Amino acid sequence: MPTHATFRTLQATWLENALRQYAALSEPGPGVSRLAYTRLERQAHELFAAQLADLGIPSHTDAAGNTIGELPPNAGPRPGAIGTGSHLDSVPHGGAYDGVVGVVGALAVAAAAGAHDRPRHHPWRFVAFAAEEGARFGQACNGSRMVAGLTGAPDLRQLTDSTGTTMAAAMAECGLAPHDVEAARWDPRDWSAFVELHIEQGTVLQDRGVPIGLVDTVSGSTRLRVSLTGVASHTGGTPMDGRHDALATAAECVLGCERLALAAAEVNTRITVGSLTVEPGAITIIPGRVVFTVDVRETDHGRQRTATDAVSRHCRAVAARRGVDIEIEELADTPPVGLSSEVRSAAGDAAATLGLATAVIPSGASHDTQQVSRLTAAGIVFVPSRGGLSHSPDEFSTAEQIADGTAVLLETMYRLDARR
Repeated sequence: MPTHATFRTLQATWLENALRQYAALSEPGPGVSRLAYTRLERQAHELFAAQLADLGIPSHTDAAGNTIGELPPNAGPRPGAIGTGSHLDSVPHGGAYDGVVGVVGALAVAAAAGAHDRPRHHPWRFVAFAAEEGARFGQACNGSRMVAGLTGAPDLRQLTDSTGTTMAAAMAECGLAPHDVEAARWDPRDWSAFVELHIEQGTVLQDRGVPIGLVDTVSGSTRLRVSLTGVASHTGGTPMDGRHDALATAAECVLGCERLALAAAEVNTRITVGSLTVEPGAITIIPGRVVFTVDVRETDHGRQRTATDAVSRHCRAVAARRGVDIEIEELADTPPVGLSSEVRSAAGDAAATLGLATAVIPSGASHDTQQVSRLTAAGIVFVPSRGGLSHSPDEFSTAEQIADGTAVLLETMYRLDARR
């Protein structure tokens, strides 16, 4: 095996070029826009499959749209695969690193492992998950939820995007098989461990000057859609004290959500209103209808549900006082997950071998590994994010930081392979 310094130098340029290839698969506009279950996402998966094929690794795409390649063992075989990977879809006008770093890192690991004779007793699997972002359909981690048996065919007919297109219809338009997603479910007996490389999407590593993060807990997320229906009327003819203004009601609700989260600042409660639609949307008409979304994040599920209930009570109280009808729909509820201490230990030992300092930190964002952890021992390795920016065109990690993370990923997989 090459030294870490050599690996870092060789991989940095390759990783940077690979990231550019994926970033080019985007809708026009700032950043990267490659939404779940669109042709662009499928093109990214096709690129991943082609890159695996160039390494001599066959792959397949399952009914959920996940693409999976496998490198067989080169020493005395043992049951259960060691896996790695992440996702290839993005939010609208997102960055080039979220998810994709874990995919190109997996490819770099596949290339390094295939080129050297260090013993591998388990099959090594490389996965590009589909539809991890919840930006289009409200629910996150869809491809990994399907392999974990958490989302099935009936659910796909209920989840819709802003145009009313169901997830099932979007999948079918991409040539996938939404009616058969149960066939994509993974058997835990086929797996030994899974580890994902990802950007931190926060500033802890940058602030501490630490190159590698080891994730102990992934926050849960509850997502709501709040619909407010008031009375649309003329802005000049309707007295202020006689209005049922849906937007003014929404504004009070949004600020109340912020206050609820700030009041829980000593814990990990985060509440965000990320989208808001106003109708009719004319300068001379009092808004008659507003729909907005709420994302509640927590590392403790009890606090997550308590915060969600508080949001619902607050919004209902505001709507009642203002004479506006309200409907609250829960789009998704994913509890927090504690990740494998064994995988974290293996990653910590790997980093130490490479002379890289580590910090154990939680993840405020959801990840596919959160769902995979229901099936097998799983962990996440973070690399720093400049300024903590993510889901933004300004998202950035250096090629050298990603190469460090990839080196840790490779060594972690070898250590897991030897231990299990």
